Amino acid sequence: MTILRAVKGMNDLFCPELNIWQKVEKTTAEIFSAYGFQEIRTPILEELSLFVRSVGEETDIVGKEMYVLKDRDEKLLSLRPEGTAGVVRAVIENNKVGLDGEMKSFYIGPMFRRERPQKGRLRQFHQIGAEFLGVSEPTVDVEVIAMLHDLLSALGLQNLRLILNTLGQPEERVDYAKALYDYFVLHADNICSDCQRRLQKNTLRILDCKQPHCIKIAEEAPLIQAFLSEESLSHFDEVQAGLSRLAIPYEVSPRLVRGLDYYNRTVFEMVASLGLGSQNAVAAGGRYDGLVKKLGGRDVPAFGFAAGIERIVLLLAEQVDAAPANLLDVVLIYADSVGKEKAFELLYDLRRKNMKADLDHKGRSVKAQMRRADRLGSKTVIVLGEKEVQEQRGQLKLLSTGETLSVSLLGSAIEEALKIS
Repeated sequence: MTILRAVKGMNDLFCPELNIWQKVEKTTAEIFSAYGFQEIRTPILEELSLFVRSVGEETDIVGKEMYVLKDRDEKLLSLRPEGTAGVVRAVIENNKVGLDGEMKSFYIGPMFRRERPQKGRLRQFHQIGAEFLGVSEPTVDVEVIAMLHDLLSALGLQNLRLILNTLGQPEERVDYAKALYDYFVLHADNICSDCQRRLQKNTLRILDCKQPHCIKIAEEAPLIQAFLSEESLSHFDEVQAGLSRLAIPYEVSPRLVRGLDYYNRTVFEMVASLGLGSQNAVAAGGRYDGLVKKLGGRDVPAFGFAAGIERIVLLLAEQVDAAPANLLDVVLIYADSVGKEKAFELLYDLRRKNMKADLDHKGRSVKAQMRRADRLGSKTVIVLGEKEVQEQRGQLKLLSTGETLSVSLLGSAIEEALKIS
């Protein structure tokens, strides 16, 4: 018989790892809401043309990595490889940019790219993203980066570095790309096959190559700062000054680029110094002022980022105790049929009071039920039998210490006991 398996690079999730995911998602919603961002949910499946127009036809995502399919009327669709394009499409289609021309939104969900699975990189992966539409001032760049910094700090992540650069305006990038082409064409025989392709299609992407010999050649390439206007340089200076005022440390890397074509001006990455190997970017983003207009909307400036949940979870598992110590507040254990009836009744009273409670349905021995409670990670147990039911009192036992406390067999009394135990 053939054993069915998950698609390569698409993982199943179980507790306790899933508890870390839930903590990340909950903390994200709390912090982003405090910054005035509201959640948005867009379809996983979009028309292929959306990503070709937004991400760029010559990017690796469109060229090699997208999951493309046809529907019954031959329309080409794609599983979303990133979140920004879908958010912008939704905002345009539903006219969601308000009267003041602004919109703050965030999303949490799966993305899909057909690439080689490795640590921190999967074919189905999950991202947290945030988009601030409608404001071109550099203070927006600072606010969104500060929000990400607050999130990662609240989660307890350590050894992260914020790296910044500016790509200037599109016309400035054109001049810079030409200078890069003139430089790299002299080294075409010594760069990797991917970079040889990028040389003809998307020269800036050579700067993003992780091959050691390509990195060494790129070290002598022209820098974009020489091609920027005073306005672009001033914008970047204000971003740096704003981060400094908020005491958020950063580094400037003049060779930092992004893999998607829609970015201009400020771009950034949050990278891990340890724990992820070569795929060390935890979050990345920047300004994309022309994308809304390119996809059919008004000329609306925008800034955003995406963070990889899998990579955050990997770091959390290594750096901090992110999983809760106890998965259940109490397990009710019964010694006889009378105790079982009372336990079943009490169980639902506790759950209606938002207590995490459970019991064994199989009628196992008290000893086996105790072992089960320990396996489930319960904080406490209460053993019920005919005597306890008659007296309407039981012993609440703290599993970590063995300490016991006499409690009334009322949901409210047990609730109070659990709060202080």
